[in-house]
Amino acid sequence: MRQKLSGIVVDPVARRQFPGHLVIYQGRIIDILPDSEARGPFILPGLIDSHIHVESSMLTPAAFAQKAVTHGTVAVVADPHEIANVLGVPGIDFMIDNGNQVPLKFYFGAPSCVPATVFENSGAKLTSRDVAELLRRDDIFFLSEMMNFPGVIGRDPEVMAKLAAAAKMGKRVDGHAPGLRGTDLLAYVQAGISTDHESVTLTECYEKLALGMNIMLRQGSSARNFEVLHPLITSHPNQCMLCSDDLKAADLACGHINLLVKKGLSLGHGLFDLLQCACVNPVRHYQLGVGLLQKNDPADFIMVDNLEGMEVKSTWINGEMVSAKGQSLFEVVSPMPINNFKVAPITTELLQIRTRGVKMKVIEVTDGQIVTGAGCQPVAAGSHVVDADPQTDLLKIIVQNRYAPAPPSLGFVRGFGLQHGAISSSIAHDSHNLIAVGSNDQDLARAVNLLEESGGGICFVCGDEEMMLALPVAGLMGLGTCEELAENYNAIEQRVKDNGCLLQAPFMTMSFLALPVIPALKITDLGLFDGENFELTDLFA
Repeated sequence: MRQKLSGIVVDPVARRQFPGHLVIYQGRIIDILPDSEARGPFILPGLIDSHIHVESSMLTPAAFAQKAVTHGTVAVVADPHEIANVLGVPGIDFMIDNGNQVPLKFYFGAPSCVPATVFENSGAKLTSRDVAELLRRDDIFFLSEMMNFPGVIGRDPEVMAKLAAAAKMGKRVDGHAPGLRGTDLLAYVQAGISTDHESVTLTECYEKLALGMNIMLRQGSSARNFEVLHPLITSHPNQCMLCSDDLKAADLACGHINLLVKKGLSLGHGLFDLLQCACVNPVRHYQLGVGLLQKNDPADFIMVDNLEGMEVKSTWINGEMVSAKGQSLFEVVSPMPINNFKVAPITTELLQIRTRGVKMKVIEVTDGQIVTGAGCQPVAAGSHVVDADPQTDLLKIIVQNRYAPAPPSLGFVRGFGLQHGAISSSIAHDSHNLIAVGSNDQDLARAVNLLEESGGGICFVCGDEEMMLALPVAGLMGLGTCEELAENYNAIEQRVKDNGCLLQAPFMTMSFLALPVIPALKITDLGLFDGENFELTDLFA
């Protein structure tokens, strides 16, 4: 049966808007006709998140979709390397199968770096042969972000085999090149890598753009670069895309890519430049089966009452209305949880740090960034043991192998501001070992052990107070709706802030402190890591 929908058609390809109506048949737009009598709403192409790790929302793909469509998202380009680090290919299959249960269009990639480095333990390993097998599949659309930029620059055989497999299959390769410049950047781009979402300055972006890279303007829950990089929307609209990278459920509940379009409009950018970034470029770059409001396209579009507010009235995917008035129109069935969790309980004795020098290195956190500093802290003369000192914002950080019994690695971090208690999580990019930050050893030990008892999640412990959000799917995702997880998460996060934490997203910020491919100082389950020299380093100097 044919459908006819009238409104102000916003054509992102011809870059014009006009009163008209769409004729839809069997999920496709079979005609677009001018109609002088048509009045609102505005009909726009559906929005696309060009780079996201769905697992970071702590929602299964189906539950993520249920909320994302209400904000006008019709497709996401997703890297499942979080669950791949925990469970390998079966984890990727879980994401694809679960995403196939809902209308939102998921385009998953083959994770390129599982584990991200050899300087940590993960739950699985994907070799170049494994990656090549994935890339041969029709349900795998690209090679996910190549985080091992030293391996690319040094032409490591295993890394180059993965890149060659993508080239052979004609599939794009996503980049991950924080701060990469000059000859190193040139070598990275010449290896066939075409995007980057880790740039933090315009100068860095201009160099990458000149080499033909596409820049993804990222606005996630922890890393937020849109405010700095947004001038590129007008200066380089054909080379930019919009993405969230990592977005917690509480933020997804408030909005998605629609908020970036709205923000871009308020900053003076043209609507069609924004739609070029939010819709056209992802479709063309990744060759997605997503409609752009053209004749014979899939009928993927949104309706809004006014462009300035970008409040989505309804979302349509393949000619079906999947959300209306802020509510999704499809149900989600909870999946059977899968996991990989073999943690041994820890004691406060295992958390003692004995002095081995006159100075010690400290991870320095900046709110809103996943790049960290590398500080240095004098050790008090005559001290045999170094403890956390919340009064000077010096907190202890630990990472414990999640996949086999092992003692934790220990370090210090500054920038959280937490005065009392400890937070812990089984989300620790990218290997997802257990990570915790705390003001004292007793609460730290209890926080980690609480995760061990629960099979993963996030928690806050302060004396007898214990707050826990269980994440039974790979220790990364829960089984509830976006609203349910957001409410629980917000309650825990608020208690963390009530106890002095200054960070906007403390759990998400903490989760990136274990990611060794982001400079400058990080910590894995094998020890403190120097991200500048790409090597493990001693805590004491």
